[in-house]
Amino acid sequence: MVEEPELVEMAHGDGGRATRELIDRLFRPAFGEEHLSASDDAAPIAELSGEWMVSTDTFVVSPSEFPGGDVGKLAVCGTVNDLAACGARPVFLTAGFVLEEGLSLQLLRRVVRSMASTASADGVRLVAADTKVVGRGSGDGVYINTTGLGQTMPGVELDAARIVPGDRIIATGYVGDHGMAVLTHREGFPFSVPVTSDCASLWPAVETMLSDAGDAVKFMRDPTRGGIATALKEIAEQVPVDVILKEEDIPVRDPVRSAADMLGLDPLYLANEGNLLIVVHEDAGERVVSSLRSRRGVTAPRVIGEVVEGSGAVRAVTSLGGTRDLGLFAGDPLPRIC
Repeated sequence: MVEEPELVEMAHGDGGRATRELIDRLFRPAFGEEHLSASDDAAPIAELSGEWMVSTDTFVVSPSEFPGGDVGKLAVCGTVNDLAACGARPVFLTAGFVLEEGLSLQLLRRVVRSMASTASADGVRLVAADTKVVGRGSGDGVYINTTGLGQTMPGVELDAARIVPGDRIIATGYVGDHGMAVLTHREGFPFSVPVTSDCASLWPAVETMLSDAGDAVKFMRDPTRGGIATALKEIAEQVPVDVILKEEDIPVRDPVRSAADMLGLDPLYLANEGNLLIVVHEDAGERVVSSLRSRRGVTAPRVIGEVVEGSGAVRAVTSLGGTRDLGLFAGDPLPRIC
């Protein structure tokens, strides 16, 4: 009996016996999707009716595993949250895996199982997938591209054009956890309290919130790369309006704040993978926050600011009453975080 190799080999990408064995022994048992078993070049989807949203993303995080998640969980949550931010229930997912020769099959199995369990928790079906292998030094372990299809909730209208002065800004969770978790783990910084990524699917919480709050929810954005400061700046310029934040109301965990201070980083520009920015009617802020509390993936929902008349500025009011302007992020001190 031939033992399964411990590492990814170039033969795993040649389309022959080794490729089939990798798919049959590792991918199919994890995902258990009938369309994958057919070995066809495309998957029929009979359920499509109504209005749908599509989102695609590629995940190249380094390292592939980090406190609170891994590239597989990240790939699912990232795509699910992009759809959720558009008011769409995630239904179908496709995935493309680029594997580097020499990748540990044990690591790959953990990533795939994590990806499958994360998708299953939200009822998301992986209906098509592809695997390619590149030579040593031509990649970095495993890259994953995902495309998600989501069905929009009836009656939900999310549009930045609906934003007006007086609206409130809500953050669903702590800020900067993911970016700091990946950075400190990658660099091996010995902080006494480890930082854990906020990587999580937010669709169940969003679905409940939209059902409860209805038309009061005007717009949502997933503040990944560039953090909440960059996301809010983009929204403010798009409308255009100004956004005023109260820094003391923005939830930042003490370990993240301490690490950011030591490294000269601003938590408002750190990436998030389990956080949404939500713009709601001025009278609905606390009602929406109440709807979000105790929902899976939601860690610290609160109103962090408001919309005022203006032409695209974002300003943070400090605890001492001063203000600072927040612009678009320039450069990237944290590459390979998603």
